[in-house]
Amino acid sequence: MGHRLSKIYTRTGDAGTTGLADGSRVDKDSLRMQAIGEADELNSFIGSILVHDLPEPIRECLIDVQHALFDLGGELAIPGSTTLTPDYVTALERALDSFNADLPPLKEFILPGGDAAAVACHLARAVCRRVERRFVSLSREASMNEESRKYVNRLSDLLFVVARVLARRSGGEVYWDPRRKRG
Repeated sequence: MGHRLSKIYTRTGDAGTTGLADGSRVDKDSLRMQAIGEADELNSFIGSILVHDLPEPIRECLIDVQHALFDLGGELAIPGSTTLTPDYVTALERALDSFNADLPPLKEFILPGGDAAAVACHLARAVCRRVERRFVSLSREASMNEESRKYVNRLSDLLFVVARVLARRSGGEVYWDPRRKRG
């Protein structure tokens, strides 16, 4: 690592722009900065899952995800760079297959629920889907690593499956009831 920040505020962003890792400046509300910010938000939500008592394979997987999301943020901060490779996507698919292996097939829609860890996974999944939508928008105006988009797509699937595993561990999943009286 080249250098570390010793002074946190620089005043260079006071006019509404921010610096990318390649030295260029962009508006703070550009699609690229929104994608970076939403990936950072997702990483924070993953952290909120990790504060719970989790099975060790899930904990290790989510720690790997946090590191991958940090790599992804770095990739976004250097336009045209590629950090995430097909191996990142394959690792998620392996984890997904492993966690999904003992779950019963879905026959109903699941509501976000279960214990606090399962709900944290559902929140992270919703944020992940937003990140994916932002990546689609960004890809319309700038070149993006296709593996990064695939990674985020698989990650939302992984978070859904992990939420199911955690909810079942704590007493069961919450199913949508289309006949439930509303209002």
